[in-house]
Amino acid sequence: MWTEEAGATAEAQESGIGNKSSSSSQIPVVGVVTEDDEAQGVFKAMDLNRVIKLLEETDKVGLEEKQLKFVKKLVQCYQNGLPLRDLAQIFKILNLCSGKIKNQPRFIESAYDIIKLCGLPFLKKKVSDEITYAEDTANSIALLGDLMKIPSSELRIQICKCIVDFYHAEPPKKHIPGYQQASSSYKIQMAEVGGLAKTMVQSMTLLENQLVEKLWVLKVLQHLSTSEVNCTIMMKAQAASGICTHLNDPDPSGQLLFRSSEILWNLLEKSSKEEVIQQLSNLECLLALKEVFKNLFMRGFSHYDRQLRNDILVITTIIAQNPEAPMIECGFTKDLILFATFNEVKSQNLLVKGLKLSNSYEDFELKKLLFNVIVILCKDLPTVQLLIDGKVILALFTYVKKPEKQKIIDWSAAQHEELQLHAIATLSSVAPLLIEEYMSCQGNARVLAFLEWCESEDPFFSHGNSFHGTGGRGNKFAQMRYSLRLLRAMVYLEDETVNKDLCEKGTIQQMIGIFKNMISKPNEKEEAIVLEIQSDILLILSGLCENHIQRKEIFGTEGVDIVLHVMKTDPRKLQSGLGYNVLLFSTLDSIWCCILGCYPSEDYFLEKEGIFLLLDLLALNQKKFCNLILGIMVEFCDNPKTAAHVNAWQGKKDQTAASLLIKLWRKEEKELGVKRDKNGKIIDTKKPLFTSFQEEQKIIPLPANCPSIAVMDVSENIRAKIYAILGKLDFENLPGLSAEDFVTLCIIHRYLDFKIGEIWNEIYEEIKLEKLRPVTTDKKALEAITTASENIGKMVASLQSDIIESQACQDVQNEQKVYAKIQATHKQRELANKSWEDFLARTSNAKALKKAKRLQEKAIEASRYHKRPQNAIFHQTDIKGLNTTVPSGGVVTVESTPARLVGGPLVDTDIALKKLPIRGGALQRAKAVKIVDAPKKSIPT
Repeated sequence: MWTEEAGATAEAQESGIGNKSSSSSQIPVVGVVTEDDEAQGVFKAMDLNRVIKLLEETDKVGLEEKQLKFVKKLVQCYQNGLPLRDLAQIFKILNLCSGKIKNQPRFIESAYDIIKLCGLPFLKKKVSDEITYAEDTANSIALLGDLMKIPSSELRIQICKCIVDFYHAEPPKKHIPGYQQASSSYKIQMAEVGGLAKTMVQSMTLLENQLVEKLWVLKVLQHLSTSEVNCTIMMKAQAASGICTHLNDPDPSGQLLFRSSEILWNLLEKSSKEEVIQQLSNLECLLALKEVFKNLFMRGFSHYDRQLRNDILVITTIIAQNPEAPMIECGFTKDLILFATFNEVKSQNLLVKGLKLSNSYEDFELKKLLFNVIVILCKDLPTVQLLIDGKVILALFTYVKKPEKQKIIDWSAAQHEELQLHAIATLSSVAPLLIEEYMSCQGNARVLAFLEWCESEDPFFSHGNSFHGTGGRGNKFAQMRYSLRLLRAMVYLEDETVNKDLCEKGTIQQMIGIFKNMISKPNEKEEAIVLEIQSDILLILSGLCENHIQRKEIFGTEGVDIVLHVMKTDPRKLQSGLGYNVLLFSTLDSIWCCILGCYPSEDYFLEKEGIFLLLDLLALNQKKFCNLILGIMVEFCDNPKTAAHVNAWQGKKDQTAASLLIKLWRKEEKELGVKRDKNGKIIDTKKPLFTSFQEEQKIIPLPANCPSIAVMDVSENIRAKIYAILGKLDFENLPGLSAEDFVTLCIIHRYLDFKIGEIWNEIYEEIKLEKLRPVTTDKKALEAITTASENIGKMVASLQSDIIESQACQDVQNEQKVYAKIQATHKQRELANKSWEDFLARTSNAKALKKAKRLQEKAIEASRYHKRPQNAIFHQTDIKGLNTTVPSGGVVTVESTPARLVGGPLVDTDIALKKLPIRGGALQRAKAVKIVDAPKKSIPT
């Protein structure tokens, strides 16, 4: 190994070079290694600066031999690796050698040997060396790319081998004391920092007709393109277009195409995809891709060829996403359509004559990729004619049918199912562009027949393995899902020919039947798919019934029932993320399109409490639904039966519909930033409806056909709809409103007046901005209108103040009533307490008891009527001898002592019975009663 010993002085070194026979005591330029030293692994250092100086010298006799000799010794000295601290000097020596090659070809070998050393490990003496010498290392590695300009095949190949070795690092051949190998990724990182990828891309232009060198450079670029940093550098160096244009160059080994496609893949994945697509979107690149794909499609039979063919098709599909790519001009679109349909629609084109796809995995993937590229290509409208010529609709419809018992296709059951779903999904994109071809192929009939099979109980085991087959394992949900998507796409074209044909074939009844069938057989496992299917059915029905009364009548009560079923869904499910929100939107849309305007359906909807369900949804206070629900209610209010239903509705805490609508108005104004005081009263009587957005936007003169900000405000929030509903319900007779509601109602009642005044104010301001002078009459009219509008605002503000004051007075009165009630309660409590105290006094104090007894008797006597009528019978009402001062009942039951022992509860009274018959615990009349004067006993109470 290496020593830290310094070299001898420059004079001694020069003497050693000039005289070979000098004494052994002189220190040579290159350290001499003895057997003992080699065993110990110790090398003496070279003076690299002297070697550099020697290489810089010119015009000396025998100088070339000396230079070559010392470079050779340098190579021998660094056979185990290159120290990072010496790297800059070694590469300077390499650069000097490469500069001499043109005039001194013998230096090619020296340069070759030094480049070979670069494939050896880089060594560091300190851990910090990787950071310390990072810049020198990056510049040194970048020099390798510059050396590719030297017109030497051997040298270029060695440079490429050296760079490839960066990615396959090996440990040093011998352990070097004091040194350790730099990290395995260090060279790769320094190559990124030095921009090696750029010079390697640029070197491609020097290798037009040199296949071997070109393949080596592509191998290097393949390794470099595994890094995002290098991919970005290569992309900026136009690597994508440069590589793609040479895809079709002759190459018996096949490496050129494989490595080029791999590099293009990496560039698309790890750099700016848009920029790479832009580079590839030229005629030259697409022609090269077209020829390569055609050759692989027609002549590629190996597993490797098929994989490569599919990779090229994927790259082409990505390029086709760019509308500026000349896919049609280069003829690639036409060929792709031919390859996509030749298996289903027989063609006499020589390109596909005798060709047949197998059921191998690669051919199966190819078929799906071709379907996918058709979807991409159809976005470019000029492609439509090519799709017509290629009979794409007919080819795709060959898959829209129930599976046949005897297979006449080459695909397996799972493959055919996946292709079937893919074909239907492709039709959803292509068929709307080719309506005539769709109708000529009886598209509606085919899809409806296929849907009928999907709904049937025919045994069918689907595999559900693909993306399109999600949720369709063991059922026909996937087929139904994509068929309904296709129908939805066709219906929403609003083409009357298509929709009329669908209605004539009974689509409305069939859709309702499918929906009812799904309700009767719920499938919780595939709930998300079922919800999507139900949403599509409702959207199809909406598209068919909109603006057609007869179709709405066909929708009828059965259709209303399925709508009501969805509206009864538990509101908590709307937050589940499974698709209940979408289903509810579709349901509201179907109410608008399928029910409104058809009086029998409207009446049935009202009869089944549909308005109650709408208001329940509105009360959920979800902004995304409010606008649509309010719009539906505005239309429903044209039906005279609606008002009673709206007024009868009650929400939580007995909230009425009017109160709910007014609450929504307040919430909307708060979100819009309308100025109101704490009581909801108007602040600015000139602009009572102005939102914060209108305040920020300055009035700009607009053409007569452009709506102003004030007009746009009507459609952009829900205030106009709330005004319309409350107006149809009659502002004067709205139940269940609080004072706060009445304050807001004053504004709502005058909404139209305020909005008209706002628009006239805009007109006036625009006239001022345009510096126009209206005639005197018009000016007076404008001023009168604006003044009247402001007066309405003041009147409403005054009315609101009266309501607020009235409510304040009412609140005071209510407060006083509450206080009076509290006071009465306290007084009653005091009386009860006093009564209890008197009771306790009577039970514990005999004098108090006697006094109470006298008072009681006196009160009783005072209350009697003293003038008795003649022949009147007097009945004694008090019981003599009873020492109690509380009212007594007819019977006193003593549970502690049996009645037979004490003679009954009245034994000590004047009416005590000698014998009391006891039958079931009740007193009975005795035949003979004898009154006995018995001593009276005092019974404490």
